[in-house]
Amino acid sequence: MAEKSPIIKVVKKCAPAVVSIVIAKNLPKLENFPDFFPFLPFGFDPKELYKQIPPEMFDEHGRIKIGGGSGFIVSKDGFVLTNKHVVIDPKADYTVVTNEGKKFHAKVVARDPINDVAILKIEGNNLPYIELGESSNLELGQTVVAIGNALGQFQNTVSTGIVSGLSRHITAQAGIDGQQQELRGVIQTDAAINPGNSGGPLVDIDGKAIGINSAVVFGAQNIGFAIPINSAKKALVDIKKYGRIRAPFLGLRYILIDPVLKMRHNLPVDYGAFVVPEATPGDYGVLPNSPADKAGILEHDIVLEIDKQKITKDLPLSDLIQKHEVGDKIHLKILRRGGEEISATVVLEEMK
Repeated sequence: MAEKSPIIKVVKKCAPAVVSIVIAKNLPKLENFPDFFPFLPFGFDPKELYKQIPPEMFDEHGRIKIGGGSGFIVSKDGFVLTNKHVVIDPKADYTVVTNEGKKFHAKVVARDPINDVAILKIEGNNLPYIELGESSNLELGQTVVAIGNALGQFQNTVSTGIVSGLSRHITAQAGIDGQQQELRGVIQTDAAINPGNSGGPLVDIDGKAIGINSAVVFGAQNIGFAIPINSAKKALVDIKKYGRIRAPFLGLRYILIDPVLKMRHNLPVDYGAFVVPEATPGDYGVLPNSPADKAGILEHDIVLEIDKQKITKDLPLSDLIQKHEVGDKIHLKILRRGGEEISATVVLEEMK
């Protein structure tokens, strides 16, 4: 007798919409041979090495496969969600492969400049898709299911677990170039997430996506992370309405103050955003013609509050800005050098 499990029902509902994303490049476009073959002997022609590449490393168009990840279809007309780090290379070609083996050329419509989210588009009608859930009311201990292309070869691998943490702050590797990206507000789960799972859905017991599988902590067991689906929801709305992701922009470079920084620099407060330029010559603490510049914010100001919310390590300025839309007015409480407290109203603009 077949087992009647709610997990089985969820998998049957969601699996047809989970896809593999194959990353490939045309051989003539592989400009930087050392990036792929860093230990070639002097005088060796890299083209000779291509002849030794196994045939399965090439797609049907003769492009070499250089990686892969997961994604999931979120609309009948072919919008696909994945991680930004899965499709980070603007020079690569991307192919979406469905559970049934159908292949679609995928266009990268947008890469979120803040979150590890990307949106792809494939051409199709009446495609299976996963409904987007709500990530703002998740509870610790609730059941979740992760589906993805584990290790780049085991399609539609399913793992179950619980929500084991909320609003985590992690630093993860963003793509094959090894660059680091800070991810804030992510969901922690003990559902197994492996390389290749990136971009697949984390779904609830109703089969609705509540996250995008994003990162795993190597050397640890049962610790994986997912981007909350609400971050992707806003991006999808922007794409459909404006054709691009619109991120609110203030225009400050700053460091967050804590008790240690207060003592080290003899600052008057132990919280807030201290407006200072970066070490690179020509950088500004306040970007010229930015909303912050127009509002009269100066270098060495300390932004204490936004809309009466204190800026701290746990509630940084960037998080507070992301809660707003382009065109919103925000009210800042600022401590100016010399001890004067002032207020400023800023109209957020679109990040260019």
